[in-house]
This record gives sequence, structure tokens and C-alpha cells, in this order.
Amino acid sequence: MSQSPVMWRFSGNQIKRWRTKANVSREQLAAAANYSPDTIKAMEQGVRMPTPRVLDVADELCEAEGLLSAAKQYLSREKFPKRAQDFMEREREAISFWSYEAGLIPGLLQTDAYMRSLIESHVPPLDEATVEQRIEGRVERQAMLTGRTPPVAFAFILYEAALRAPLVDDAQLRHLLAMAELRHVVVQVLPFERAIPIAGMGPMILLETVGHERFAYTESQFISDMSADPDIVRRVTERLSILRAQALSPAESSRFLEKMTERHV
Repeated sequence: MSQSPVMWRFSGNQIKRWRTKANVSREQLAAAANYSPDTIKAMEQGVRMPTPRVLDVADELCEAEGLLSAAKQYLSREKFPKRAQDFMEREREAISFWSYEAGLIPGLLQTDAYMRSLIESHVPPLDEATVEQRIEGRVERQAMLTGRTPPVAFAFILYEAALRAPLVDDAQLRHLLAMAELRHVVVQVLPFERAIPIAGMGPMILLETVGHERFAYTESQFISDMSADPDIVRRVTERLSILRAQALSPAESSRFLEKMTERHV
């Protein structure tokens, strides 16, 4: 699992040190800041970001003379939800990346326009700064496709439903074709007529790191899970293998995408 941001841990540790020095209990700080003691504990351990209110209240209670409050300017929320951070850390270490997507174009293969439309349609709505951070982060991730030496081996399987979605325009289809021409990238389409029950069970990703660790990542609307459990990795590998066998070959998939672009003309 990835560690909490360094400033979270440092600021939380300082709160605990000042609180202990001033003989202020965790319960007293929690009551004064209107948080639960467990939440204060999580902040002190760096699991949660210390909020400006907690820093200010702790500064006053502990008579820190502004030293705790000063941390506010160095703390900021992460670009991505915690559930995505661990996955992206492993993704950066990957030497192979094998994925199946049922309803969306995979983030690594999205055009700027598709990416922006998708992120801007988030429910509940995101503020403009968060939208721009998410876009910037996704563009940074896409550097894996062309900026790694030696290159990462990519294999993408896309269900036809993902290609038929309203957000997918001609530019996005042509971008998929361009990515499929890269020597280390395989793009396969699973058409409706070849669909099997597991095709509708959501996205799956299998990663292998430089240290030859294998991780399975699955995601739904509200829950995601990354696991190194051999049984889960085996099950995801089996499902991806079946989907890959059912999908069109890379050459057939390119022809399928080309026909779709012709219909857009």
C-alpha cells in the first residue's frame, strides 16, 4: 500500500508532540475542534490530512505560537482518491499491463477531448481545479505508453459497448488505431456477437512489476480493489484469458475500428 503524503505524517506527528508536551489529551483536542478522537488519531498518524481547523485549534490549545497553524499552507489534498493511488503506484512499476474495459475507453488510451468530457461529467460535479488536476494526472500516466525504456508490454481488450458510447468520436477511434500500431501495444475488440457473461462484470487489470510481483485490480462505481492474493490474481488471469480468446485478433480489431470511423464520415 502507498504511504500517506509526507506532510500529512509530519504535521500529524507535530500535533501529537505539541499536544503531549502541553498535556492536552486527544479527547480534549477532538472536543475543541469538533472531531471524534478516532479522527484526531488518524490525523496524528498521517492516515488523514490534518484540517486547517484542527491545526488552528491545536495551535491555540498547545500554545504553539503559530508553529502548528503554519502547516496549513503546505497541506493540500491529493489529485486522486486514495483508492486509486495504490494502483497508480504499482502501475508506474509495471513491465506488463493487461486490461479489459466494458464501458469506457481505458484512461491510458483516451484523447484529451474524451478525457475532459468524462471527467467534467463526474457525479457529483467536481470543481474546476480538481477537473484540471485529474486531467493533468491522466496525461502524465499516458506517458507510460511512449516514454518508458524498455517499453511496457500493453494488452487492451475493449468491449464493443465502450466504443459505441456517445462520448466516443472519430478522433478517439483514430487514436485507438494509432496506439494499436505501436509495437508494444495490443488492442483487441470484443464485439457484441462474441460476448460472454463475464463481459458485463466490469473492468479488470493485471499488472506485473519489475520485481515480478503480480497484482489484480478491479473496480466498480464505488469500490475498487487491488490484490496480490494468488487466488484472485489467478481468477483475473483466467477471465482475461477467456475474454482475449473471444475477442477479435489485433488485425481484425483494427479493421473493426476502421469500419467504425468510416461510418462517422
